[in-house]
Amino acid sequence: MNRTNGRAYGSGPGGANLLALRSHNTALVLDLLRTAGPDGISRLELAERTGLTPQAVSKITARIREEGLATEAGQRASTGGKPRTVLRLVPGAGHAIGIHLDRDELRAVLVDLNGTVVGERRAPLDLGAGAEALVGAVSREADGLVAEGLEPSGVALAQVASLLGIGVALPGPLDHARGMLHRVTGFPEWDGFPLRSTLMRRLGVPVVVDKDTNAAALGLAVAGQGGGGGSFAYLHLSTGLGAGLVIGGVVHRGTRTGAGEFGHQVIQLDGPRCECGNRGCIETLCLGAVARGEIGEAARVLGEGVANLVGLLDIDLVLLGGRTITATPDAFVRGVAIVLDARARGSLPVPVRVASGGVAEGAAQLLLAPLFGRGDG
Repeated sequence: MNRTNGRAYGSGPGGANLLALRSHNTALVLDLLRTAGPDGISRLELAERTGLTPQAVSKITARIREEGLATEAGQRASTGGKPRTVLRLVPGAGHAIGIHLDRDELRAVLVDLNGTVVGERRAPLDLGAGAEALVGAVSREADGLVAEGLEPSGVALAQVASLLGIGVALPGPLDHARGMLHRVTGFPEWDGFPLRSTLMRRLGVPVVVDKDTNAAALGLAVAGQGGGGGSFAYLHLSTGLGAGLVIGGVVHRGTRTGAGEFGHQVIQLDGPRCECGNRGCIETLCLGAVARGEIGEAARVLGEGVANLVGLLDIDLVLLGGRTITATPDAFVRGVAIVLDARARGSLPVPVRVASGGVAEGAAQLLLAPLFGRGDG
């Protein structure tokens, strides 16, 4: 079972007919509308699957129809009585922008309420170029996405009615709750920079900031890629190495957004110096092997770290992603799986797969998922 914030993916827990839980109940209904797809779902089915009264469902659906989030999708034959009117989500009624700030590249996507990418932009980026350059790049690409997909050029983001906001994902460490950067590995000058509040002042729309691996893990969980179990790890290998953890269906960030600093576990005490200051970090060893063209060795090193993670957390699935992985996916899947199988000690081996979906898409879910009760943003 997959769940985020205690919310089970696809399991439809009961709603509550209390005024204080109005937004929770609306999220339940919206989630079922999205899951139903273009075929839609009737009000009676919504009541049955949420545990809400028909009257509560009618009030919620009337409100979201008035807001343009849902519309009638025809009628369905009934086993008794008059045909039931079905409702469907209007995907284009809302949009979110997801931005992935890598150390050398910016990728931005515009997605609709279904999470479908309807616009994409890429641009080179120097993460060490300073605050003004970074904020300017985010603003420029967000404006470009909106101009291409939603509104004519020159319309301020804050004036685009369907835009829920912008999710920004980048390497950590950082403080997700406050949207503040810490000593990003290789770029210590970012320590203490209030990225979220700076972007909100510049853009005039809600902004959520998270680590790239956490955002990707959220996107994968919402998309149902976590498999049948409730716990998986997403390993991202690109210009750095990190992990996004979903435990019991919940994205596990840790008290200080410190969970998932996977690349800086030391596995060789006398190893080469890492940019974080330690020696023998798995990130340095893995990227060093990649730089030498020794992909098999890089996969083995990654597998050793993954095996440690699996043994510690007893996760159900390992998903691999990032530019370095996607360049030679079969080699990394095979290499990691070999190490996991060897370290399984008689227990069932943990599956290893390449993730389908990127960090930018996950960053957009930082805005979308809470709307459907599937994450805290």
